[in-house]
Amino acid sequence: MKKALSFSLVFMLLLSCFSMTAFASAEPRASVGVYINEQAFWGGVIVKDATTFVGIRKFATSMDSSARVSYNSSTKTLTVSSNKLYLTARDGQNYIVANGRYLYTESPIFLRSGTMYAPVLLMAKAFGAKIRWDSPTHSFRITRGTGGIVSGDSFYREDEVYWLSRIINAESGGEPLKGKIAVGNVILNRRDHSYFPNTIYGVIFDKKNGVQFSPTQNGMIYKAPNSQSIIAAKICLEGYSINDEILYFVNASLVPNSWVVKNRPLYAKIGNHSFYY
Repeated sequence: MKKALSFSLVFMLLLSCFSMTAFASAEPRASVGVYINEQAFWGGVIVKDATTFVGIRKFATSMDSSARVSYNSSTKTLTVSSNKLYLTARDGQNYIVANGRYLYTESPIFLRSGTMYAPVLLMAKAFGAKIRWDSPTHSFRITRGTGGIVSGDSFYREDEVYWLSRIINAESGGEPLKGKIAVGNVILNRRDHSYFPNTIYGVIFDKKNGVQFSPTQNGMIYKAPNSQSIIAAKICLEGYSINDEILYFVNASLVPNSWVVKNRPLYAKIGNHSFYY
């Protein structure tokens, strides 16, 4: 009887250890280190979708001990507030907002085991810090900086946000955020290309080879943009680009015989629009 009981206990112990090991291996593990002013950061590091995420709360207080962090469970939004930074991050969102600046991430913000995670590159930028990749130690090295990114009021040019958000809204107001960003990328890529005008306004109203964007003809360009179109415009103006070479877009299902469809190489279809080089 004692032997049977002893065997049962051993079996249960082994099963428990196996279960714990299996659970641990199922959890994502950080394959990179994060250091702030040469001090190891232990506030949660997860590598997901080839992106290094850090726990926002601990990262914020490690960067600035005076930072105050709060969480709204109804909106699943974390807020960081200090003398130099006001930051919000929402579970599932593809951007954080730092001092009115929209910093985009391909892999969205997420909440796990009570901790909100955001990409370390965005968090360092939000705090006005320097960050570099150190290959020998396979780690990110962060040096504290200004404590807060330059505000959106100072960074964004009002006229650029005005026109870029309006063309995005007029062309893709009902499209997903990524589709809106891609439309904005086309405008900025043209602005930076020698063949097209060198301002956002000039690109939108360009008529060198006929009207380029129908909203300038039908008046939709003057319609007030929705909030997502404004956000997409600001993300584009931050420098985020889905592709630096796309110059055209069209709803190919509506105009399958357009010059663009027939003559330009296809990059990708996003939402209802196809984008071309």
